[in-house]
Amino acid sequence: MPSPLQNPRLILSHRSLPIPFPAKPRLLHRTFASLPSSFPKTLETSSSTSSPPPSSSSSDIISVRESLLSRRTKAVDLAAEYLDRLRRTEPLVRSFLHVSDNVMKEAEEVDRKVDSGEELGPLAGVLIGVKDNLCTVDMPSTGGSRILEGYRPAFDATAVRKLKEAGAIVVGKTNLDEFGMGSTTEGSGFQVTTNPWDASRVPGGSSGGSAAAVSARQCAASLGSDTGGSVRQPASFCGVVGLKPTYGRVSRFGLMAYASSLDVVGCFGSSVADAAIVLSAIAGHDRLDATSSKHEVPDYVSQLVPLDYLASKPLKGLRIGVIQETLGEGVDAGVISSIEAAASHLEQLGSVVTQVSLPSFSLGLPAYYILASSEASSNLSRYDGVRYGKQATAEDLSYLYGDSRADGFGHEVKMRILMGTYALSAGYYDAYYKRAQQVRTLVQKSFEEALTKHDILISPAAPSAAYKIGEKTNDPLAMYAGDIMTVNVNLAGIPALVVPCGFVEGGVAGLPVGLQMIGSHFDEATLLRVGHIFEQSLQNYRFIPPLLSEG
Repeated sequence: MPSPLQNPRLILSHRSLPIPFPAKPRLLHRTFASLPSSFPKTLETSSSTSSPPPSSSSSDIISVRESLLSRRTKAVDLAAEYLDRLRRTEPLVRSFLHVSDNVMKEAEEVDRKVDSGEELGPLAGVLIGVKDNLCTVDMPSTGGSRILEGYRPAFDATAVRKLKEAGAIVVGKTNLDEFGMGSTTEGSGFQVTTNPWDASRVPGGSSGGSAAAVSARQCAASLGSDTGGSVRQPASFCGVVGLKPTYGRVSRFGLMAYASSLDVVGCFGSSVADAAIVLSAIAGHDRLDATSSKHEVPDYVSQLVPLDYLASKPLKGLRIGVIQETLGEGVDAGVISSIEAAASHLEQLGSVVTQVSLPSFSLGLPAYYILASSEASSNLSRYDGVRYGKQATAEDLSYLYGDSRADGFGHEVKMRILMGTYALSAGYYDAYYKRAQQVRTLVQKSFEEALTKHDILISPAAPSAAYKIGEKTNDPLAMYAGDIMTVNVNLAGIPALVVPCGFVEGGVAGLPVGLQMIGSHFDEATLLRVGHIFEQSLQNYRFIPPLLSEG
């Protein structure tokens, strides 16, 4: 039987659809019996002296802060530079649905604080984009849907509020697939965002606008949301760092709900250090979100050590498992080569790399789409033209509801609402929704077992690099199949980090490929430490899109 990646029309069957894989796992290094028991919580440094925090060369955010504190640069000059780049690149990239009118005013306030000697927040003067499904009190928040066109919330999402409290300047609202439902950002109700590496290709989705904005350096970092890979897949396509935290690590208050048990607020940066700084700002318990965790938030940034201060084998003792089901049929050869090269590089840094099998891996994709669509059909019932959304003109209440939703929702949203309603109906609940929840438990257990034997797991973030705009518009199941690398992580509720690791042929300068690192619950710190070492030691790669060099 062909794999779901090759035969995507099978993915919504409620039967088991195993992906073929070799009978014997290929051993990359040693057997489990010879693995170290655990990865040390603190990295071994090359000297007894304490190591400094990440340098400005490895972090745009730290560079901004150092420039402001040393008074080499003013916040207004930095803001003007970003806005100028945004204006030059936006006609081609189309990352933003709305750009704030207050950027320069807020930058002036940062300069005033510097001049008066006031304490600056960790994100002072840093321009950050926000995905348009996160509420902002001073800008429209549409969720990428025409039904919310012009809607202005009366509050900020908790993640946005925390950014502002840390001193960040929200530069604008980024484009997305409508309500987060899509993998290309072609599903936006307003415009199609392009990939900065090749304007004829998609940036990924649904957080494609946030990923493209960071890739094109229109902002220093951005927020996205990840329900089934919507931060990690665009990060891979656009050659930036994308972080999906543990479910509950970041408050969902103010995030427009798609699938409440899967939705997570994540972030993008041009480096792991930038992602760590943003996560530190937005993580933590929130009384306004019942699913928000009270788990302690560590100082992620202090654990990121510059490579010069580390031992020759900085990852010595780290146990890494390569998910073998992610390197089989249906995955582009160039992507497999990049991931295998990344695994080899991690070995050279001292880690022990073996292959690990997750037998339930292929079941996650159909289970995810049943669960996500079911939750979406419930969550989106509020957009009826009365409670929320543009109201159609009708004399009868039922027609008002129907016409408002028919006019306001796009095709993909309507399709997922119908799928979810069908799966939850009385005659099919056990066959679809209940079985999908059972599969979710299997996925969770398989990750728990694998992560007791490994410190992190790795895989591609997507089966291919960015594909052409319109290539999968008429074949939604093929587009859904592209999420197979990421959806299992959301079902398990665990964290994952994507870092650029190589290129495949395509476009003017090649197309980036992302390495996905998966960790245990609330262990973002290990992912960030490993990712920081990996990106610093990766030689001969420069993830700057040709769009910028042309400018």
